[in-house]
Amino acid sequence: MRFCAFETATDWCSVALWLEGELRSLEQRAPNGHAELALPMLERLLSGAGLKAADLQAVAFGAGPGAFTGLRIACGLAQGIAFARELPVIGISTLEAMAEESGAPRVVACLDARMGEVYYAGLEHAGGRWREVVPARCAPPADFAPPPGEGWIGCGNGFETYGAMGMRVVLPGVHPSAAAVARLAAPRLAAGEGVDAALAAPNYVRDKVAFTQAELAAR
Repeated sequence: MRFCAFETATDWCSVALWLEGELRSLEQRAPNGHAELALPMLERLLSGAGLKAADLQAVAFGAGPGAFTGLRIACGLAQGIAFARELPVIGISTLEAMAEESGAPRVVACLDARMGEVYYAGLEHAGGRWREVVPARCAPPADFAPPPGEGWIGCGNGFETYGAMGMRVVLPGVHPSAAAVARLAAPRLAAGEGVDAALAAPNYVRDKVAFTQAELAAR
């Protein structure tokens, strides 16, 4: 299968190309400008492989949680490419992509959600797939609790912002990547789990985008 993947949920903009098991990717740290960067990055990958967008068979994207604008960009890019060619689309959890990127078998993936909160999930790798021990949620750092048991590794910028929060080992530099999204998407697309582009949607986890003026005044 030949498909591309986008991940723009954080400050990192990344794009990957999966070619029958071969993975190529590009990424750039850019707090803004993901929409301008992503398509040229895909064009570079396709050109380097001697392909065009018309040769793609599916599209994957980092579905969230993460920055609201970034999630909409990734989903919109996936839909734009897929609609015109009637390709299947699959969204992959940003937190699961972080766990995949960490290389550890038991991971608490944690992103700074702004507004004094974090997105996090506890994920365990078993049977060739990630299983949620703690489902994705948004909570204040004071409410964060490591999963029960030993061997959990924390990863993500939530730990960079708020410290270890009770975790023994943290890797704050780990971030979600399109390469990790592609690795997770490949077996699912092969199993027919892709959906029509019209059904693709981000998973925001938190609906609130910003503080109201009254809330800001009270802080």
